[in-house]
Amino acid sequence: MSKNLFRKVWDAHAVDVLADGRTQLFVGLHLVHEVTSPQAFAALRELGLSVAYPGRTFATVDHIVPTDERARPFRDDLAEAMIVALADNCKQYGIQYFGETDSRQGIVHVIGPEQGLTQPGMVICCGDSHTSTHGAFGAVAFGIGTSQVRDVLATQTLAIEPLKVRRVQIDGALGKGVYAKDVILHVIRTLGVNGGVGFAYEFCGTTIDAMSIEERMTVCNMAIEGGARVGYVNPDEKTFAYLKGRPYSPTGAQWDAAVETWKALASGPDAEYDDVAHLDASTIAPTLTWGIHPGQAVGIDESIPEESAVPVSERGTWREALEHMQVRPGQPVQGIKVDVAFIGSCTNSRISDLREVAKVVVGHHVAAGVKALIVPGSWSVAAEAEAEGLDKVFLDAGFEWRRPGCSMCLAMNPDKLVGDQMCASTSNRNFKGRQGSARGRTVLMSPVMVAAAAIKGEIADARDVFGGVA
Repeated sequence: MSKNLFRKVWDAHAVDVLADGRTQLFVGLHLVHEVTSPQAFAALRELGLSVAYPGRTFATVDHIVPTDERARPFRDDLAEAMIVALADNCKQYGIQYFGETDSRQGIVHVIGPEQGLTQPGMVICCGDSHTSTHGAFGAVAFGIGTSQVRDVLATQTLAIEPLKVRRVQIDGALGKGVYAKDVILHVIRTLGVNGGVGFAYEFCGTTIDAMSIEERMTVCNMAIEGGARVGYVNPDEKTFAYLKGRPYSPTGAQWDAAVETWKALASGPDAEYDDVAHLDASTIAPTLTWGIHPGQAVGIDESIPEESAVPVSERGTWREALEHMQVRPGQPVQGIKVDVAFIGSCTNSRISDLREVAKVVVGHHVAAGVKALIVPGSWSVAAEAEAEGLDKVFLDAGFEWRRPGCSMCLAMNPDKLVGDQMCASTSNRNFKGRQGSARGRTVLMSPVMVAAAAIKGEIADARDVFGGVA
C-alpha cells in the first residue's frame, strides 16, 4: 500500500529520529503573533542565539488588537507592551512583520493562505492551537507552545512524536442551511473531543471534495477541538486555483513545477491508514453546541440531552455544563435567548462567510437588546467586503462592522462578554471563561445561524428565519 499525504510530508521533512522516539522535522513556514512570541525571543537572547532562517518566519498581530479604536498606545498596557515587543523583535531579527497598520495584517490563519505563504506539502508551525487550519491546503500544520516557538526560531526544526492517521470520509450532499461549520461540529460530536488524540485527521469524501477551500479551512481549523493534532485535505485543482497569483506563491515555470509536485503529494487510492471513519453528510443538520466544550453539540431540532443519553464517564461534565449554561435536560435549544452575536475568528471570518451572511440578512434587523459584531479576518477581507457593499448591508441590519482581529473569540482584547451573557458565536471554543467572563456562556454555530440568532434574539433555525434562503 502507498503512503498517505501525511506520511509523505512527514518523511520528506524528517531530519532525524531522536533518542526518545520523537522526529525532528524541518519547518517550512513559521508564523508568529504577539502573544506566544515575546518569551521565545527573550529566550533566544538569553541563550545568545539568533533566528536560523528569518525568511521562513512571518509575524502579525491579531489576538490583542482592538477591533474598533486602533489609536496607539493601546488602552491596555499589556497589549501595548506585546505589540511593541513583537515589532522590536521582528526588526532585530529581520522577520517580515505585518503590523496593525499594514494592509496585510489580520488573523494569522487567515493571512497565511491569502498571502500564498501556506502551500501544499509544507510543515507549518505557529504558537496557536488552530494552526491546523492550514491543513486545508495539503500542509501538515501544528500548533506549538512558547518553548517550541523558541526552538523553531533557533533551529527551524520541531521535535514531535509521530502521529497515527485517521481517514475521516464524509460523503453525500449537505442539506439546505448546512455549512462547513455544521460538518466539523458533527464530526467532533460523533468522534468525541478526545477521539483524535494521537492522530492526524485526513478529511476526504465527496462532501469535502465539493467544498471550497475556505470551507475546508473551517473544517481543518477545528480538527484540534476533536483532539487531532493535525487536520488536512489532499490538494486538488481548487487548491491550485486559490493559490495562483498570491503574493508569495511561485510564478512562471516555478509555479508549473510546484503544481506537479503538489499533485504527487495526495494520498493514493490504496494509501494506508491507522483508522477510517465514515460519515453521511445527509444526516447532518444545522448544528450548535449547548455545553462547555465543542463535543457537547446537538442539531437545531434537538434538545439538551437527558442524563440517560450521556455516557457515564461524561456525566460529570454534563452536569457542570447544565449549571454553567443555565439549561435543563430535555429543553429544546431553539428559543434560548442570546445577548451577543459574534461573527468572526479564524474559523469563520473569511469573505465567503461574510457573503453568506449578507445574502440572508437583507430586509432583517438585529433584535433589540442584542449586541451583534461582524469582524473580518484581515484587511484584505475587509477591503473586499467593503468593495462589494457588504459592510453597508451589515450596518443596515444593525450589526457593528469592525476592524480585523481575533476579537470576541477569546478574552485578550476589549471585545468581551459581561456577566452571564449568552453569545451566539462562530468561533471554535466554548470553554468556560473563553470570551472574557467567568460566567459568560458561548454557543458555537455557523455564521448564518449566528445571524439568525441575532435577528430573533434567541437560538433559531436559520432556515425558518430566512424563509428557506439559508
